[in-house]
Amino acid sequence: MSTETAVTFLNRLMAMVDVLVFSSSLNFSEIEAEKNMSSGGLMRQCLRLVCCVAVRNCLECRQRQRDRMTKISLTSTKPQESLQSLTGSGATKTGVENISGNLSPIKDPDRLLQDVDINRLRAVVFRDVDDSKQAQFLALAVVYFISVLMVSKYRDILEPQREIARSGSQISRNIRQEINSPTSTENPVTFPEGNKEKEILTPIEDIHVESSLPHTDSGIGEEQITGVLNGSDLETATVPDAMSELLSSLSSEVKKSQESLAESPVEVLKPSSSVTSVSQGKGMNVKEILKSLVAAPMERAESGPEPVSYPDSSVKREAQTILPMQFHSFDRSVVVPVKKPPPGSLAVNTVGGIGITSSLVTGSTSNVISPATATPKSMINTTGAAEAASTSSSSSSSSFVNGATSKNLPAVQTVAPMPEDSAENMSITAKLERALEKVAPLLREIFVDFAPFLSRTLLGSHGQELLIEGTGLVCMKSSTSVVELVMLLCSQEWQNSIQKNAGLAFIELINEGRLLCHAMKDHIVRVANEAEFILNRQRAEDVHKHAEFESQCAQYTADRREEEKMCDHLISAAKHRDHVTANQLKQKILNILTNKHGAWGTICQSQQNDFWRLDYWEDDLRRRRRFIRNAFGSIHPEVLLKSAEEYGAEEDVMKSKKTFRTQAIVNQNAETELMLEGDDDTVSLLQEKEIDNLAGPVVLSTPAQLIAPVVVAKGTLSITTTEIYFEVDEDDQGFKKIDPKVLAYTEGLHGKWMFSEIRAVFSRRYLLQSTALEVFMANRTSVMFNFPDQATVKKVVYSLPRVGVGTSYGLPQARRISLASPRQLFKSSNMTQRWQRREISNFEYLMFLNTVAGRTYNDLNQYPVFPWVITNYESEELDLTLPGNFRDLSKPIGSLNPKRAVFYAERYETWEDDQIPPYHYNTHYSTATSTLTWLVRIEPFTTFFLNANEGKFDYPERTFSSITKSWRNCQRDTSDVKELIPEFYYLPEMFVNSNNYNLGIREDGTVVSDVELPMWAKKPEDFVRINRMALESEFVSCQLHQWIDLIFGYKQRGPEAVRALNVFHYLTYEGSVNLDSITDSGLREAMEVHIQNLGQMPSQLLIEPHPPRSSAMHLCFLPQSPLMFKDQMQQDVIMVLKFPSNSPVTHVAANTLPHLSTPAVVTVTCSRLFAVNRWHNTVGLRGAPGYSLEQAHHLPIEMDPLIANNAGVNKRQITDLVDQSIQINAHCFVVTADNRYILVCGFWDKSFRVYSTETGKLTQIVFGHWDVVTCLARSESYIGGDCYIVSGSRDATLLLWYWSGRHHIIGDNPNNSDYPAPRAVLTGHDHEVVSVSVCAELGLVISGAKEGPCLVHTITGDLLRALEGPENCVYPRLISVSSEGHCIIYYERGRFCNFSINGKLLGQMETNDSTRALLLSSDGQNLVTGGDNGVVEVWQACDFKQLYIYPGCDAGIRAMDLSHDQRTLITGMASGSIVAFNIDFNRWHYEHQNRY
Repeated sequence: MSTETAVTFLNRLMAMVDVLVFSSSLNFSEIEAEKNMSSGGLMRQCLRLVCCVAVRNCLECRQRQRDRMTKISLTSTKPQESLQSLTGSGATKTGVENISGNLSPIKDPDRLLQDVDINRLRAVVFRDVDDSKQAQFLALAVVYFISVLMVSKYRDILEPQREIARSGSQISRNIRQEINSPTSTENPVTFPEGNKEKEILTPIEDIHVESSLPHTDSGIGEEQITGVLNGSDLETATVPDAMSELLSSLSSEVKKSQESLAESPVEVLKPSSSVTSVSQGKGMNVKEILKSLVAAPMERAESGPEPVSYPDSSVKREAQTILPMQFHSFDRSVVVPVKKPPPGSLAVNTVGGIGITSSLVTGSTSNVISPATATPKSMINTTGAAEAASTSSSSSSSSFVNGATSKNLPAVQTVAPMPEDSAENMSITAKLERALEKVAPLLREIFVDFAPFLSRTLLGSHGQELLIEGTGLVCMKSSTSVVELVMLLCSQEWQNSIQKNAGLAFIELINEGRLLCHAMKDHIVRVANEAEFILNRQRAEDVHKHAEFESQCAQYTADRREEEKMCDHLISAAKHRDHVTANQLKQKILNILTNKHGAWGTICQSQQNDFWRLDYWEDDLRRRRRFIRNAFGSIHPEVLLKSAEEYGAEEDVMKSKKTFRTQAIVNQNAETELMLEGDDDTVSLLQEKEIDNLAGPVVLSTPAQLIAPVVVAKGTLSITTTEIYFEVDEDDQGFKKIDPKVLAYTEGLHGKWMFSEIRAVFSRRYLLQSTALEVFMANRTSVMFNFPDQATVKKVVYSLPRVGVGTSYGLPQARRISLASPRQLFKSSNMTQRWQRREISNFEYLMFLNTVAGRTYNDLNQYPVFPWVITNYESEELDLTLPGNFRDLSKPIGSLNPKRAVFYAERYETWEDDQIPPYHYNTHYSTATSTLTWLVRIEPFTTFFLNANEGKFDYPERTFSSITKSWRNCQRDTSDVKELIPEFYYLPEMFVNSNNYNLGIREDGTVVSDVELPMWAKKPEDFVRINRMALESEFVSCQLHQWIDLIFGYKQRGPEAVRALNVFHYLTYEGSVNLDSITDSGLREAMEVHIQNLGQMPSQLLIEPHPPRSSAMHLCFLPQSPLMFKDQMQQDVIMVLKFPSNSPVTHVAANTLPHLSTPAVVTVTCSRLFAVNRWHNTVGLRGAPGYSLEQAHHLPIEMDPLIANNAGVNKRQITDLVDQSIQINAHCFVVTADNRYILVCGFWDKSFRVYSTETGKLTQIVFGHWDVVTCLARSESYIGGDCYIVSGSRDATLLLWYWSGRHHIIGDNPNNSDYPAPRAVLTGHDHEVVSVSVCAELGLVISGAKEGPCLVHTITGDLLRALEGPENCVYPRLISVSSEGHCIIYYERGRFCNFSINGKLLGQMETNDSTRALLLSSDGQNLVTGGDNGVVEVWQACDFKQLYIYPGCDAGIRAMDLSHDQRTLITGMASGSIVAFNIDFNRWHYEHQNRY
């Protein structure tokens, strides 16, 4: 600590002692016991502290005197300046005064001890005077202390001039001498003697002094002392001055005393490690005195001895009171001869004739200073520099060790005879009186009060009691003469006695302090080490935390930067997307306006310019059947045809690809299960929870590729908490190369998809690597992405909603299902069992297998694959009851022809290539090329084909131009083993060259245009229908599982594949190559091209045989089985139910599904009285095992009790007034799928309304039209009861609404049920809309006005086309559309038309009956009609062939509906009754008619 701090601290500590110890009468024995101090230790500690403060005050007095003398004696400016600069004191104020703010204890600088010090000494001695032993010891020590100080003061007064006279002349010399003085370890620096005390007491500036300061003694000459500092860790050059060091070194001892003083120990600052022993003039002297008084350990001892010198006799005597010394005569002529100091000691010339041996406690050991005359304890007394040669004195040398002995005590100084000059004597006497007048009485008091003890203790050289003998006690008691007292003390006998006896007590006091100091130092060192250890550990932790914090900051910054980049990317992507959307909207508006039926359209507008393309909309069976307008359409007039020479032999092509063989062949038998083995819901839940906690705009962002037909576009997929974004990288070189015509058909390049739209997420493969995902949307489209690795795929799935693979396959909607392998999906789903039980068709099951095995419309290399099933394409009629017309599905397409099978078997057996594993077929049954070949006539596949085929159509001989020819090639051509695609079973448009492309002329002169159909198919629709019938036939059902084994099952690879002649090129198999292991980019690219060209196997779903389908006979007694195998004697009419009201039943809704809370047939009459008639599911049980007569009496329909009893009719009557001009018919009502609500239109306020069927109360009024609402229709319902409602009006528009099955309102916001917004406004009619039908599965609304063509709209509001009937079909009245794509329209005067959903008129007929109701069977194959003549008729929908006529009823039919199982037909009659008919559409199935 700094000097100022140390002095202030010392004063504060002393003040505490004054208050807590001297001013109190407390007994400190408890504190001493607690602190392990010996009895009386606290008072002894206080004495050490009091002595320290007293000496400090003495030195301040000296310093002030020196200041005065210096100003008088020094006349030279330079010496004065140098002196001031060295002492740091230019002002008269002392350092203490500066420090304490003029509150210095020095009241009279001429006094030896100040009043406060005398009072403290008195208090120490007399406080516990009852404790005689302790008090005696303290008294003896105080006697020694005061005696030595008094004698020293006497010497000062005797010769005051010498030091002043010499000080001025020696300034420069002493400094130089000190700097150049050779010592054994260092060069001491001398300071002028006159400033040494000031140097100590006024350290205003920090002056770093490196050694001891030899100086002249006052009147006796120069004196030098050798200090041998035993400690090796003292530093000298780092402390401001001696005072600082000295006071600092006190602090640890001070701490001890403070601990002793206070009940709770006060920790005192330990001296800083830089505190060192610096002997600067008197500074060293003071330090030694104080150190001996308080025995303060120095923190660090210098690495070598340190010379010490004393400025004048008083200070020297003070030192002698503390340091064990050998006293010498005051006679200056006595000189101690110099002897060589022992090694390691330091001999320094000091002034004076008195040798001083000092013992210092430095560091952790005591330093020994002893005479150098005859002992190795190197204290050398020589004369000062000026008189060194002439004077000498003998010195008795006694060895001093760290303990205290009588020989070690400094002898009380012998005073030389006083000079004769009486004036001088007077002066000395006055000075003595003044200096000692206060302290002498204390000494006398002690001597008197402790006379018995002191007399026994202070013995003379002969053992006599000095105090008793002679005049000692008398002098003490009676005399007040200071001089007498001093003379007494200066006598040789007293000096010897005091040194020998009282000195012992003082040395003991000092040694005790030293021991305490050692213990304290050890304790402090230990505590310091512990603290340092703790601090180091904390520092290390801090460093670690800091590093961690920095890394976190860096990571956070990087994340934020990425996020910022991503946000920027999202903003730019959103702008681009908005631009694209705006263009689409503009085009939509233009289409609506310029359409023939739009505001700007004209009747004579030619439709030659209309181009159509296949929409990406899929129905429930994943069929893409809907054609939409094609703004990019063209007849491609500029496109050329390829010539025959442009094709190389297939074998040569294969050989050229062999160079791409890599080391990455995988055993084809190996099961390649994906990463999801063992993954369970706990992991899912954990990760889902983590995802849910994510904040911020972007949850995940990753590079990805958009996979679309013939397009792979690199970009960035970003997932927020509610949306997916994909933004293509338009700067990518690969993207720039893509033909803009192809990009025009590619959706999602700047895509945005809401989480609420996602319906299913499937894991997919791309280029045989399991790194892709396909996401299915609510708008019935899908989008496919490829990712860098499987880990990213998993992250993406866990960032998306939990939808699984949808609800169709009986699997839970969990993310682990989306990540499941195809084989796991197949095993877990219920589709195989449903197929076996014939709940689903062969087509639906094959589409399921394709979907879970990774086949997708988005990757032409993995297009869904379907089998050829018919072999007869030659005959004019096709008999589907002859087995010979069906293919053997147990063999692959390549081995159906026995001769070709031999060829393939030989190729495999005689394989010679070591690089490539053997195979049977060098081409695949499904490739991108073959898919495009099949679909070349319809956009967008035409454009895709041209893009993949160098911008040219195929050579005419190779173009798909004839189904018969294609089948023949599949049987004969060794390089053609193509299977079919699903479009062969549902898309007749693929066979028609509707855009009139120039496909060339074959060699036989035939123009290639529409595909040539087999003779048994008159039109493409016939071919598709018959092909589908064949696929669903019993022959195919019985052996389809064998084809599944070949394509998806255990015969796909391995030994079974070899036996079945079913081995393809190794690069078509999953797991055959790991593209990530190919580091050469060129080789990898070649491998990718190779895989794309070869085709890809579906994932293997089974490694055991697939179970066969149950036969129809096995299922005949199941309730849901076809009735064609059951009791044929059933009555046509099951029951008639007559309502009390005679009002015609104008609406019938049969919502009879068993899982409904109330399966019922809801009827509504012309008078708007409705009934909820309970349905009993008993019909299907007739003829089944366990069937009883009792059950037979249970009729399927039970009349609504409220109607039957005529009691609660008010709950069944809709009383709100309808517009008088409205004719109530079946179109005015819609019943929700759960039978709980009924929607009614025709009200005068232009609204339609929602009523509860339970209470009859109005629950919602919906406005939207500008005129009376004339008709309503409901789409089929999905899970939860959601569906579309369409309202038609006299304002010639239709509005598409959304019915929420959850909230039971129109619109999906219950808070805004008063003003729901329609999903779309459908325009184009010129007259009042009279009938409408909506099919959610196809996304179509077909509506008819009072006059004019029926219009087809999409549910997004686009007008697709008008259904133009024959000339006389201009007044449509009834419309029915099936999910199979048939649209039956009834016009006035008994005319029917059948349109395809793409607008083609498929058939028409006229009847005599005025039809009031019609409906299609669920498969769309059969039509049921009823009219005013009361006859129900069944027709074949495709060609209006009449199948059956039911017995006539006694009243006209106004409405009809079918039960959920298509077994019961319920008709509403004009007579106010309902009739239930047995109906079985299988009865008219060709197989039933032929077999049964």
